[in-house]
Amino acid sequence: MADGLRTIAEAPADARRVAVLEALEKRILWLSSWIIHHANHIRPNLDGLKVGGHQASCASVATLMTALYLDVLRPEDRVAVKPHAGPVFHAIQYLLGRVSRERLEKFRAIGGIQPYPSRVKDGDDVDFSTGSVGLGVAITNFAALMRDYVRLKGLAPEGARPGRMVAVVGDAELDEGNIYEALLESWKHDVQGVWWIIDYNRQSLDSIVPDRLFHRIEGLFRDMRWNVVTLKYGRKLEAAFARPGGAALRTWIDDCPNSTYAALTFQGGAAWREALHADLGRDRRLRAIIDPLSDDDLAALMTNLGGHDMGLVLDTLRAAAATDQPTAFIAYTIKGMGLPFAGHKDNHAGLMTKEQMEAFRAANGIDPGQEWEPFAGFGPLEHEARALLANAPYASGRSSRRLAAAPVPVPASLPHPRPPEGRRMSTQEGFGQILSEIGRGQGELAPLAARIVTMSPDVTVSTSLGPWVNRRGVFSRSLRNDVFRDQKVASAQKWVMTPEGQHIELGIAEQNLFLLLAAAGLSHDLNGARLLPVGTVYDTFVGRGLDALMYGCYQDSRFMLVSTPSGITLAPEGGQHQSVYTPLIGIGQDRLAFYEPAFVDELAAIMAWGFAHMQAPEGSSVWLRLSTRAIAQATRPLDRDAVIRGGYWLVPPAAGAALAIACQGPVVPEALAALEAVREDVPGAGLLAVTSPDRLHADWLRAARGRRAGGREQAWIETLLAPLAPDAAIVTVLDGHPATLAWLGGVRGHRIEPLGVDRFGQAGDIPSLYRLYGLDEGTMLDAAAAGMLRRLVSG
Repeated sequence: MADGLRTIAEAPADARRVAVLEALEKRILWLSSWIIHHANHIRPNLDGLKVGGHQASCASVATLMTALYLDVLRPEDRVAVKPHAGPVFHAIQYLLGRVSRERLEKFRAIGGIQPYPSRVKDGDDVDFSTGSVGLGVAITNFAALMRDYVRLKGLAPEGARPGRMVAVVGDAELDEGNIYEALLESWKHDVQGVWWIIDYNRQSLDSIVPDRLFHRIEGLFRDMRWNVVTLKYGRKLEAAFARPGGAALRTWIDDCPNSTYAALTFQGGAAWREALHADLGRDRRLRAIIDPLSDDDLAALMTNLGGHDMGLVLDTLRAAAATDQPTAFIAYTIKGMGLPFAGHKDNHAGLMTKEQMEAFRAANGIDPGQEWEPFAGFGPLEHEARALLANAPYASGRSSRRLAAAPVPVPASLPHPRPPEGRRMSTQEGFGQILSEIGRGQGELAPLAARIVTMSPDVTVSTSLGPWVNRRGVFSRSLRNDVFRDQKVASAQKWVMTPEGQHIELGIAEQNLFLLLAAAGLSHDLNGARLLPVGTVYDTFVGRGLDALMYGCYQDSRFMLVSTPSGITLAPEGGQHQSVYTPLIGIGQDRLAFYEPAFVDELAAIMAWGFAHMQAPEGSSVWLRLSTRAIAQATRPLDRDAVIRGGYWLVPPAAGAALAIACQGPVVPEALAALEAVREDVPGAGLLAVTSPDRLHADWLRAARGRRAGGREQAWIETLLAPLAPDAAIVTVLDGHPATLAWLGGVRGHRIEPLGVDRFGQAGDIPSLYRLYGLDEGTMLDAAAAGMLRRLVSG
């Protein structure tokens, strides 16, 4: 032992730094394992269920993350950590003094650190939430695009340096299709300054990764013009390969199937020796390499892969930092490296037993009761380890990794079309005109116009973004001329692409849209520059990117989603393009305020509120479901507050009214016609215009919780429905699933006759489809009659 320490002390400074980092890596592996063990075996468990955790997945990445966070990363770099390595991340933050022991002790419990890194729940040190595999990886590409967008427009804080976007990737995440959609899109946009560090341990949840996957992965990255760096063998193995007989050893390992390699790793040195003797035992030069080694030393040699060689990892990452070319590092590792189940097929969800953890504790020189102490039993390198942590570039410069950005002023009202009484216009057309007027950038609209960035997956024109793009241009990292304009070919669209442009055109991949929206909506935190992202997509295709949409909301990104056209009202297009259940998503999705206005003046009020709400500390993203159906516009004073709160009486009911119609979106003309007919028999009937079932429902739940806690709060929907008789009937109708409004019956016990769409649509014209699916005036009258009959029978 003394000779070993003297060797370290006499080595060059960088070699000693490697030794200190290796010692810290061992402590990080211990802490990550202990965090999980404590949660499962020591902390009281009230329900008796396995708490879980991924000790093996943490172990495979410990070297890579130690090198990254304690040596290579700069304060401006941003990292997405693979989900199952969360405990490693938190162990590093603990050593850096950025997370408390109390929170580690509550791993996977209320008030503690999350199972997977979360921006919202784990604090400032998490740059990107991860958990839904593949999305945290892909968002780094789009965050790099938005970093360059901010930088090229001069919006970043003075003196701010552009950071590298880094993803620590589990190899099984590369099975996710959104990874390759993101790669292709980032190639189109020439994204730079991105690292994907692939923890290539060749084991997933249920199986061993196929041997041929490596070659396919490498080829895909190279096709997208990424630099590919492979860290396959550590320097001990490379030294063995350089000896006589070493070439045969390299070939044997290269040809060894992943499953066999994993099994031998778990079995240990004796198994390695037996396998090598069986295949290469007649090679005396090879025997000269392996025979002098003990079983433990042979096992250490045979598992000396590149992703576990600290010096090699450091040198590789430092060298790559000299270029901005996107780089994929394929780091060969062993799942569970350093733990008793290393390499075992079933180690993904495996946990060390109490006996195994006790042996692991003793091997780390930690006395009982000192498990949480950062440097318990650390040894003579403690002083240098403390100094290295104190001077780690990643943690220097500021206490919080979140940057600050002032809010963008939003006018109280936005310019919008004011058609004469009765003129027909759709909300989609109104959206395009409102955004176009903002795009003029005149007067008080200039600051707002400068910070809006739009994006769309190849449906820019068909979602009415064309006028905005004509005014503000298409973004590109370099100038690209509009060939049609240069050739003097007439076109309504001006597709000049410059760094000054404010629209980002995407291919048809909705996952990419939502990941880009998420990245842009985090710009105030990541880049110190406030952006107001607006993304458009066909409403039915929200479902294609729903995982990424939820991911953006989960990490509290702020954006405005505009989905249009919507519903079976998109009549001739047929069921494949007609949406049904999207309003239910709008109600159920957290951190997303959902609206479906019927009139353009409502839309203008919601957009003005939405741009401010996106920037408020307690705000959220905003979703507007719009329609291509042109309906007659009303000239009237608008109660903006009521519109924002979710609804208002378009036709107020009489006190004690026995009937009302509650409608949402483009079915308003049929609802008005039905109301006019109904009022011949029920003169006091009213028409409730619902602009946001989401806001009404959320407010109702909030008020109910308050009352259960002893308060006297009343929800807005309770106030709206108060004029109706206690046993009144309400016909609810929208071009969407009827459950969207059916809950109104629970507010005050009214009788509900729900109309809507609960099955796939088909092609046709609007009147025919409305009759077929029960959105027409006749069906509303039938529903009203049924509601009144039930009232009379029960009365």
